[in-house]
Amino acid sequence: MRWYIVQAFSGYEKQVQRSLTDRINRSDFAESFGDVLVPTEEVVEMKDGKKRKSERKFFPGYVLIQMEMNDNTWHIVKDCPRIMGFVGGTPEMPAPITQVEADRILNRLNQTETDPRPKTLFEPGEELLVIDGPFTDFKGLVEKVDYEKSKLHLTVNVFNRPTQVELEFSKVEKLD
Repeated sequence: MRWYIVQAFSGYEKQVQRSLTDRINRSDFAESFGDVLVPTEEVVEMKDGKKRKSERKFFPGYVLIQMEMNDNTWHIVKDCPRIMGFVGGTPEMPAPITQVEADRILNRLNQTETDPRPKTLFEPGEELLVIDGPFTDFKGLVEKVDYEKSKLHLTVNVFNRPTQVELEFSKVEKLD
């Protein structure tokens, strides 16, 4: 069995996963299929001083399918509602992803189960806008990021003097 990627309507990935799994189980070719996955990762964000976990798709609009490619399995997948088609190869003969690519995606899935990622990633030297608190509408440079506490150390210019402040992730936003 090889891994293939299908493009689904954005926002319907879980529904495609459920309907595809149901179609596979009802077919005579269930042994030709392995896993059907929507690549997601668990993210942590701070809201009202509490850590909240949520799920984020890291390949929105795509579903991974482990299968043996033949005419029957191709039709089961292709005829599933809200699937636009396979990614790679030709429409008649899709190409699987390499085992290295599949392992990278599967490792990322396993990694996020044990170590959730923050919803927003910040880097030292990045310029942010303060959106809440006494420094609202000030711009600041990130000096240090503490993902454990979901806090940032920023340098903000107050009366042309650099001032160090510590803020929660929710009190800043990235500049475009």
